[in-house]
Amino acid sequence: MNLSNLKPAEGSVNRDGKRLGRGQGSGKGGTAARGHKGAKSRSGYSKKIGFEGGQMPLQRRVPKFGFTNINRKDYKGINLNKLQELVDDKVIKDAVSFDTLVENGLVGKNDLVKILGGGELKAALKVSVHKFSASAKAAIEAAGGEAISL
Repeated sequence: MNLSNLKPAEGSVNRDGKRLGRGQGSGKGGTAARGHKGAKSRSGYSKKIGFEGGQMPLQRRVPKFGFTNINRKDYKGINLNKLQELVDDKVIKDAVSFDTLVENGLVGKNDLVKILGGGELKAALKVSVHKFSASAKAAIEAAGGEAISL
């Protein structure tokens, strides 16, 4: 034992923190270390997201423009080379369905899927998903497969 490894006995040191607002005699009474007035001194205060101290917040300073179509359908794109990889890894043999893609983690169960023409497809696959690009459909049929829209 030496001076470098001395420490107080277990449980003897009180580290419960300051007891605020427990009377003037405690030294932390009155304002309870919150200062005087202002929002931060009040009970129930929580800073709102994007609050900039009363300055006009960024999301209100920047002008809004454009148009957002509420009926827009977002498709998750999958290229042909990804399908070819699945064939090479022996994950799929002859048919690719939406469920197969969900099981392999390529898309979420609520996604809409579109097959895109990127890459090269050598295997003859029966692909059934929501949409196909023209080049993807041509490539699947050229490889001896079938493109079925759901």
